[in-house]
Amino acid sequence: MSTQSPNPRPANDAASAARDIAEVPAVEVITTAAIHLMSAAAVKCGLAEGPDAQDHLDLDEARRLITALAGLVTAAAPDLGSQHAAPLRDGLKSLQLAFREASVVPDPPGQGPGEKLTGSVV
Repeated sequence: MSTQSPNPRPANDAASAARDIAEVPAVEVITTAAIHLMSAAAVKCGLAEGPDAQDHLDLDEARRLITALAGLVTAAAPDLGSQHAAPLRDGLKSLQLAFREASVVPDPPGQGPGEKLTGSVV
C-alpha cells in the first residue's frame, strides 16, 4: 500500500492568490466590490437586459444590496477621492431612484434603501 502525501497545490494556490491581491491597490478592491454590488442590485431592481429581466425583480434583495453599497461608498469616499467616489455615488443614486420607481408602495423620503447613509434621493 502506497502512502501519498497530500497535494501541496492548494496551499500554493492560496499563497499565490494572497501575493496577487497584495499587489492590488485598495481603491481598486473597493471599486470592484462596489461594482459587484451595483450589478447585483441592478438585476434585482429589474434592470437586467433581456426579455426575462422582470423575472429577476426582487426588491427585498435589492434593498439589502443597495444599503450595503451605500455603506461601502459612504465609508470609503473620503479615501477614494472624488475621481473614484463621484461615479460610485452617481451609480448608487441611480439605483436608489430605480428602486423607488420599481416599488409599488414607495418608501417615505429618507427611508429608501441606503438613504439613512446618503440622505433622501427625492
